[in-house]
Amino acid sequence: MGMSDTMTSNCSFEEVDQMMRYLELIIYMPIFLIGLLLNVAALLVFCLFLRKWTESTIYMTSLALMDLLLLFPLPFKMHATNHLWPTHLQSFCSVLESLYFIGIYGSIYTIMCIAVDRWVAICHPFKAKQLRSPRAALGSCVGVWALVLAAISPTIYGFRQGSRTEFHCFHAFSQKGWSPQLIICLQVFGFLLPALVVIYCSLQTIWALRQSGQRSARSRACVKIIYSSLSAFLLPFTPSHLGILLQFLVHQGVIQDCGTKTRISLFIQIAMCLSNITCCLDALCYYFIAHEVRSTKRSFRMSMSQRRATNSTSEV
Repeated sequence: MGMSDTMTSNCSFEEVDQMMRYLELIIYMPIFLIGLLLNVAALLVFCLFLRKWTESTIYMTSLALMDLLLLFPLPFKMHATNHLWPTHLQSFCSVLESLYFIGIYGSIYTIMCIAVDRWVAICHPFKAKQLRSPRAALGSCVGVWALVLAAISPTIYGFRQGSRTEFHCFHAFSQKGWSPQLIICLQVFGFLLPALVVIYCSLQTIWALRQSGQRSARSRACVKIIYSSLSAFLLPFTPSHLGILLQFLVHQGVIQDCGTKTRISLFIQIAMCLSNITCCLDALCYYFIAHEVRSTKRSFRMSMSQRRATNSTSEV
């Protein structure tokens, strides 16, 4: 999101921008390297080793691809923090910004789909037989990709049109990027609505598991998946969207105090940087999903072995 203008109404943000030139590198470098390693490893595990396309593995594969899409622009983002880009790179910058936000909001909606899928499977087991299937999961993932591509790409592309000067990519969007209609849609449909769905489904699922009184290994693994998904959603995205709301109030003239505007500028930039940690937090989900699939395979083999043993005994 556009972070700060160097000067706004005689209020200087040079100290904040100078600080962020170093902080962004410190935050982004480990996120990029760890996130790249974990997400590539996750794709290898899901696609090559597990080879069992359940609803969970389909959602997590899509989430790993979203995370990689979010990671791809980070080196360019780090470069743009310390270097002005020539005017002719505006279109390329818009593509990178689009990929970045597609990765963010695609991850948000994919995590929401995972939460809904879990809720249906555990809280409505009879309906789940009709509603849940690998094909339905694949359709949901394709729908998420289509939604974020259609909503974000045309929007982001228009933010830099008409500028004839050198610019910092990923910074200082035009006033069009802070229009009330856009920010309201972003906050409501980009974060608040998915957040309410994720929280509701997660709490309902945890409550159902506890009410059932199950203490099996699979039940405990399911609870861990729910908590990890909830953490991967709320920890990165809540501060960043709060920062977007505060910066919107600055652009609308609601907040005019220079010191407050400076602190908000610093907060939104740090929050947006840390929001990328979702690429690493999602690895918690990958681990538990992989563990669950392995457990399912193991249980299936054990049941088959017991069935064969029973059949052999009955034949004797």
